[in-house]
Amino acid sequence: MTPKVAILDAGSQFAKVIDRRVRELNIESEIFPLETTKEQIGKEIEAIIISGWPESVLDKHSPQIDKSILDMWIPILWICYGFQLLNKLTGWKIEKTSIREDGAENIKITKKDSLLFEWLKKEEQVLMSHGDSVKEIGKWFQITSRSSSNIISSIEDTKRKLYAVQFHPEVDITTNGTQMIENFLTKIAGIEANYTLEDRETQAINYIRSAVWKKKVLSLVSWWVDSTVLTALLYKALKKEQVISVHIDNWFMRTKESQKVKEALGKIWVDLEVIDAKETFHNATTLVNGKKTKKLCKTTNPEEKRKIIWDTFMRIKEQYCKENWLNNEDILLAQWTLRPDLIESGSGTVSSKADTIKTHHNDTQLVRELRDQWKVIEPLKDLHKDEVRKLWLSLWLPDNLIWRQPFPGPGLAIRILCTKKPFMDESFKQTNITLKHLTNFKKSPKDFQKSIQKNFPNDFIKLIHRSGKVHATLLPIKTVGTQWDARTYNYAVWLSWKTEGVDFNLFPKIIPKILHNINRVVYIHGTKISWNIQKITPTLLSDEVVEKLQKADTIVNEILYKNNLIKKLSQVPVILIPLPFWKEGNHSIVIRPFITNDFMTWVPAIPGKQIPKKIVDEIVQKILQIEWISRVIYDLTPKPPGTTEWE
Repeated sequence: MTPKVAILDAGSQFAKVIDRRVRELNIESEIFPLETTKEQIGKEIEAIIISGWPESVLDKHSPQIDKSILDMWIPILWICYGFQLLNKLTGWKIEKTSIREDGAENIKITKKDSLLFEWLKKEEQVLMSHGDSVKEIGKWFQITSRSSSNIISSIEDTKRKLYAVQFHPEVDITTNGTQMIENFLTKIAGIEANYTLEDRETQAINYIRSAVWKKKVLSLVSWWVDSTVLTALLYKALKKEQVISVHIDNWFMRTKESQKVKEALGKIWVDLEVIDAKETFHNATTLVNGKKTKKLCKTTNPEEKRKIIWDTFMRIKEQYCKENWLNNEDILLAQWTLRPDLIESGSGTVSSKADTIKTHHNDTQLVRELRDQWKVIEPLKDLHKDEVRKLWLSLWLPDNLIWRQPFPGPGLAIRILCTKKPFMDESFKQTNITLKHLTNFKKSPKDFQKSIQKNFPNDFIKLIHRSGKVHATLLPIKTVGTQWDARTYNYAVWLSWKTEGVDFNLFPKIIPKILHNINRVVYIHGTKISWNIQKITPTLLSDEVVEKLQKADTIVNEILYKNNLIKKLSQVPVILIPLPFWKEGNHSIVIRPFITNDFMTWVPAIPGKQIPKKIVDEIVQKILQIEWISRVIYDLTPKPPGTTEWE
């Protein structure tokens, strides 16, 4: 019998990433709900990993583990929420703290002989995401590491083989997290890494053939890798006459997108039909919670925009089937849904507890209803983006397509922040005051300085040195983010400065930890701006606005391609935001270059390091030539706390 690892899912956005890390180590795993009993888990389980959860262990209705799990006397790794849950179960002290830790943080390993940290350095970078902290631990436990702010970050009881970490070892930001998981599974649990998954291509083809059988499949093709791989698999698994490939131009495509899609896919023998549906999408509505939305061209709500767009895709698909005499009972919809899409949408196919970060266009309520009726097939739903790229290579698809910049299914519609008025709640004024204290640190109140020195000792001197060089203020708009494993819809803060040499990493790391109503930190190119911004340009999805973003997006992608940066940068979204700065009617453009492997967490590409400064300058100069564009903004936010998209 092959040894297995049970992953008990409390509802973390990263639960499936844990599963993936275990698979990469050639060890079999299975995901169970957190409350699963030891009888339900079964005797073949040789180790358990417990995931995080968005909320506090101190909440009345927080999920609980079945205590019988502890009677199994097998190694258990408790992650994040699990770390606090273990301490709660054993009756020790947990407190909410005034300073959250959300993002990259360094920990110091204090127990040299801990097997969990074997082969690691004395100091390691990890991803922290918590507002509760363990203050006291049980007498059988030993502290094995602390964060830079001296918070207990890991403990262990070697006798009972209970290991707990406050951070997330499963994500890329934790530099040696995979080594920690491997140490737990192989050195502590003694599991042999001899489980090899069946070839991904064979698995996908077998799934397609069994799900489709003699029916037909409709593939709604974009240009991005996911839908292209899916379509290629369909053609390989089925007879050609069973596959219908359709590309719907939804009005929010890149410049000449539909034409390029048809030409490129024609080279790999995909017979693609293009439907011009711009007018349909422009006037589209849908039902949200039983109420009819505004037309897409009039709505400002980002969740409604996503739902309208994909529900409209579904309706066009239904109409296409009717017009082409395709019986709905005999045709299935093939979706290029990936695991991160389902995780961020809070889909029950992944977890019944995970928080909804944003509704993905391929996981709306209408799609879920079709899924329940067995009318949707999703051969890629257990894969992440980089795994799909590996599958692409095995299918021998053209190299010039695989490295094209990723693009969201709803298109540029969700890269345009629509609003009719500025967002300034009751916290706006006080937040700006706190930002002033941070950036003019020498002149800030003494108690504020003492708090920073206590909670951020490593950055205290840097703040003194940077004092007065940087100006920061809130932008009167909201952006979506992920903080403490949950969705947030909060402020962005901008930085500007006169002189070179200011640390791009310092303020993006500190600000969201102190000010929890901020999930994004950006840098504004150009001369220093020393006033607060409180005006916006009322913005809806008009042809004029879409065209502005198309021009900026084209400039960015052409420069990246010309300088061979497409492969080096995981993704570079281009966003239009309703900030005029000084001239009414203007907008500004955001570029967001980042680097990741798992597409669940990432770090920003820093100018002068991961992306040459001269390339950034060229992009800025050319975008500023677009009429009615005020400023170019560089997003410096890692994930967490900021997601890929601003909406």
